[in-house]
Amino acid sequence: MRADFWTMVKAELFMLRKRPGTWVIFGIWLAVTVAFAYALPYFSYTSGGTDFAESFDSMLPAAVPQTIAEGMPFYGGALVLILGVLTIGSEFGWGTWKTVLTQRPGRSSVFAAKMAALGIALVPFVLAAFAIGVVSSAIIATVEDLPVAWPSVQVFIEAMLSGWLIMAVWAAAGVILATLTRGTSLAIGIGILWTLAFEGLLSAFANSISWMEWVVDVLLRANGYSLVRAVAGTGEVSADGPGSFSGPFVSGTQAAVVLALYLAAFLGGSWWLLRRRDVD
Repeated sequence: MRADFWTMVKAELFMLRKRPGTWVIFGIWLAVTVAFAYALPYFSYTSGGTDFAESFDSMLPAAVPQTIAEGMPFYGGALVLILGVLTIGSEFGWGTWKTVLTQRPGRSSVFAAKMAALGIALVPFVLAAFAIGVVSSAIIATVEDLPVAWPSVQVFIEAMLSGWLIMAVWAAAGVILATLTRGTSLAIGIGILWTLAFEGLLSAFANSISWMEWVVDVLLRANGYSLVRAVAGTGEVSADGPGSFSGPFVSGTQAAVVLALYLAAFLGGSWWLLRRRDVD
């Protein structure tokens, strides 16, 4: 890899780091993780909530990989989709594509640098979420006077890698939406509608319409939750609330392959559109 490419990646990382929206999204993601994975369930448990009493084990240290990863196909996905939109769509909104492409190498190199920077930027999203899970679960176990038992390092690594893949696919979805719409507002609107509503509705109908199961089997959320379940080694995932998902599930191998294909298709489609169309 040429030195000038890594210089471009560093420049893109600098731009992501200096963009206020990146930090807002990062902060919301961490706040959502703490609130919905630990704080609210624990307060409900201490108040006598029966639903959360049944899932108390998910707040303990042994369940950190599964509990944190479960938030990525829905909450995390919706947020990094916005980050992906901003990474590409802002250049259209500011009218800076001409300047970027006349001062740097060709479109392919610029796009590759942006995507490499976006992929690197997702690493802190994953690591920080797991760090918060470790701290929060340890506090709960200590308060409840329970032994602190951690899962193996291998389970943590597998969960982090799976989480990064899930987040990367959603970010790439934001990239292709921004490229298609040449902006940010419409791309974010379409992405959030798909994330929060459309996939959930299709999953709900699949439970009562058998021939629709194959449709759900190729959706992002279904494959994301299936990958989480495979990594956690459990029969179910306990996702509830707005991001609830009760199946159908696919195998972990199929989920990883489908998500990888989505990632390649989203990035490949974005690259093709950027090369073929005028940037005006």
